[in-house]
Amino acid sequence: MCLGIPMQIIAINGFNARCTAKGIERDVSLFMLQHEPIAIGDFVMVHVGYALQKMTPQEAQSTWELLDEMLVLEANFTPSRA
Repeated sequence: MCLGIPMQIIAINGFNARCTAKGIERDVSLFMLQHEPIAIGDFVMVHVGYALQKMTPQEAQSTWELLDEMLVLEANFTPSRA
C-alpha cells in the first residue's frame, strides 16, 4: 500500500521544493508536476520525495484529519489472540 502525505510548499528552487507538514520539513521533487503552475503556499500530495498532485487546502486538511484518526485507532488497537 502506498501512502501520500499532504505537505505545503514553503520554498521553490527549479523542480525542487521545501515542504512542511506537522512541523516536519522535507525536500520534495516537483518534476512530476512540471506542467502545472506551482507556487509557495500550495499544497501537494507527497510520496517517497515526489509531489504527485496539487491539492486544495481543504483536501489537505481532510486528509490530515483522516490520517490523525488512523493514528489514534492504531495506538488503541489490541490484536485479538486466536
